[in-house]
Amino acid sequence: MRKKSILVVLATAVATTLALAGCSGASSSSSGADASIAIGSLYEPVNLDNTAGGGQGVTEALNGNVYEGLFKLTDDGKVEPLLATKYTASEDGLTYTFTLRDGVKFHSGKPLTSADVKSSIERVTAADSQSARKSQLAVISGIATPDDKTVVISLKSRSISLPYNLSYIWIYGPGAKNYKTAEDGTGPYTLGTWKRGSSLSLERNSEYWGSKAKNKEVVYDYFTDATALSNALLTNQVDVVTSIQSPDALTQFDGNKDYTITNGKSTTKELLAFNDKVAPFDKAEVRKAVYSAIDTKKLLSSIWGKYGTLIGSMVPPSDPWYEDLTKVNPYDVTLAKKELAEAGLPNGFTFTLDTPTYDPHPAVAEFLKSELAKVGITVNINSISADEWYTKVFKNHDFAATLQEHVNDRDVVWYGNPDFYWGYDNPQVTQWVNEAEQATSTAEQTAKLKLVNEQIAKDAASAWLYLYPQIVVASSDVSGYPVNGLNSQFYAYDIVKK
Repeated sequence: MRKKSILVVLATAVATTLALAGCSGASSSSSGADASIAIGSLYEPVNLDNTAGGGQGVTEALNGNVYEGLFKLTDDGKVEPLLATKYTASEDGLTYTFTLRDGVKFHSGKPLTSADVKSSIERVTAADSQSARKSQLAVISGIATPDDKTVVISLKSRSISLPYNLSYIWIYGPGAKNYKTAEDGTGPYTLGTWKRGSSLSLERNSEYWGSKAKNKEVVYDYFTDATALSNALLTNQVDVVTSIQSPDALTQFDGNKDYTITNGKSTTKELLAFNDKVAPFDKAEVRKAVYSAIDTKKLLSSIWGKYGTLIGSMVPPSDPWYEDLTKVNPYDVTLAKKELAEAGLPNGFTFTLDTPTYDPHPAVAEFLKSELAKVGITVNINSISADEWYTKVFKNHDFAATLQEHVNDRDVVWYGNPDFYWGYDNPQVTQWVNEAEQATSTAEQTAKLKLVNEQIAKDAASAWLYLYPQIVVASSDVSGYPVNGLNSQFYAYDIVKK
């Protein structure tokens, strides 16, 4: 989930001036190993600590670049060993033993030890942690460090996803006092200069344990306006844009040999999330009626044109347990009215939709208001900031319905947690999620999570409006950048410039 992201729909016309929050300047003319790569983004970090609400921006800039985990999630969604060279699991699946890589040093110069791994995992599971993976690592009952190169994790129950979940855990070194403003990672880059509201630079780590970064420096230039970001690419101020936010922008690059457009795989879902514990959304019939009253195909087209994908559940096509469930709650106004009547609301009802102020949510909210009016449902739009959303909706559960984009892959499991902000509570789903996590094979895990997909769709636990496209545009002189939007990560170390 994006705690604080700035998604601004691009204007059709190209702005004549750059509404830029302090760009660092034109991209470097150097090439090869001496190149400085300018990366244009709308997602500046809130802070530099991914356990303290750093947001999407800190993942994009630091994950895999400055910080590394025991495992790496590749751009195509595979889990590979990184700081751990190997691991073994006990026969009962309750004990995992990891062997750490030799010769790894933090940027502070201190060697990586098992104690650092233990403390890093405990940062994620701590009471004040804001990590998205906190609940999934609650299965850990203890962490032992028998020697500097060995980590033994004990579990309360089987967790087939443990290596995958550990790929999200940054291993922090002891060399920083405040990780919100400084870093001590093991990655191929060290933190250069962070000019808040403007840019963040990363410098090649000459002491890196693995293959050195293929460029000397990367600079994330942050923009508060997506049109300005697009213009920056047109004027060579940046070399690559991590994610285009409107199809209108692509007309400037399509067919131009100086640029490359890549439509990758996204994991970002736009949700109309109900508070399933609050009337009338505590009734599945009402939620289904709302879902069927929304022409999601028309909505997607109005926001993204020919791009993006309709989904009928929380699972994107890139997840192993995907299946097409778009027909479970079809767009059908007659059906919606029938379901409302069956729920005892033949004349509709009124509710407040808490709507984040950044795009595309305001436009989506207005669309929903118009659609639901056709079946007698009145929507009062309450605009709130990203920080207000986090406190009001996510922490306090003080809402009836809300809009939000969920970034992570494999996050359907959150419907198995009745305490999650949307309050969906189906004991059978919770059981299937638990059984999937305790599965002894990926086939068994997949089968259980498909049951979860199907049930939450039948219950319309949320209304999954569409899956964002992942559109990366870059100068044709640049290559080696990631093209898929898995969890907002953007590995920069293989980017090269001719």
